[in-house]
Amino acid sequence: MKRGIARIMVAALLLPLAACGGGGWNGRLQCAPYARDMTHVQLKGDAASWWAQARGRYPRSAVPRPGAVLVLRSTSRLPDGHVSVVRAVRGPREVLVDQANWVPGRVGRAEPVIDVSGRNDWSRVKVWWAPIHDMGKTVYPAYGFILPTG
Repeated sequence: MKRGIARIMVAALLLPLAACGGGGWNGRLQCAPYARDMTHVQLKGDAASWWAQARGRYPRSAVPRPGAVLVLRSTSRLPDGHVSVVRAVRGPREVLVDQANWVPGRVGRAEPVIDVSGRNDWSRVKVWWAPIHDMGKTVYPAYGFILPTG
């Protein structure tokens, strides 16, 4: 019994370290600092504010490409919005992203995001939910993609 409790305690202590340890990134476990460090897009503040901040500084697009930052709008479920980094484009309606803190305390790698918008413009998306190993049910409004320069 004591051995089982000790294993759980060790796992609980190591889990946050595992989330921050991969890929050479050891910053604060939030989506915006993670995306900034991965892409060198020099924007700050709430994730949802990145779209407006990027105007005139970075190209913005409704078409995904590797290295771009996907910006989700603020909602009641996501009051600060969310940003993730496109790792790969699988097709016109699916990308794989790397993102921090979508699942609290975790960095997700190569997780699917699908476009469910009526016009195929990436304005509405569904995001992979790792705890159930499937796409989440919620549809999130998105601004689009910020394209890093350089």
